Amino acid sequence: MKQTRAAPCPCGGGDYAMCCGRFIDGGAVPESAAELMRSRYSAYALRNETYLKATWHPDTRPSGAAVQDDEVKWLGLDVRRHEPAGDKATVEFVARYKLGGRAHRLHEISNFVRENARWYYVDGSFPEK
Repeated sequence: MKQTRAAPCPCGGGDYAMCCGRFIDGGAVPESAAELMRSRYSAYALRNETYLKATWHPDTRPSGAAVQDDEVKWLGLDVRRHEPAGDKATVEFVARYKLGGRAHRLHEISNFVRENARWYYVDGSFPEK
């Protein structure tokens, strides 16, 4: 589903075209791991598999299979912290979603790396509850 100019961004950052849309639609490149993480969340919400795979580091990107579940409905994002460290960064977030009529939360600490002036998602861990 393609968002229109006046549509709100799924990540909660304002107008889609000025927020994540400029990255997902290819007009700009995220300048930080936090921007990439927010745009990846929006890509999940919009079911943009191409963007998700393009922004996943080739060393850890899943091969072949879809990277998302079509039954998931993404509801909101809360970025808790962003820790840049040169060409590496960590972003902690909580994403809310609904699956099978039940609400869930995904709490992840994601690792990112910058190569050739582009940020990539590498992997993540899930803190204990």
